[in-house]
Amino acid sequence: MEKVTFNIEGMHCGSCAVGIQMLTSQMDGVTSAEVTYEGKKGTFEYDPTKVKKEDIIKAIADLGYKASE
Repeated sequence: MEKVTFNIEGMHCGSCAVGIQMLTSQMDGVTSAEVTYEGKKGTFEYDPTKVKKEDIIKAIADLGYKASE
């Protein structure tokens, strides 16, 4: 397992963070997702044999937010 923390831009409220957390935690290979609106960050634990960091970034971008390391 690997762990990565992204800065996430574009969140306007706690519901934004919950939506990102719900979507990414359902991705195959993501074992945990913790997103905070207050910190504007998301921490993800994932299996690199199933999902790449770029896949998580793209999933967040598909929701309308920008994630970067």
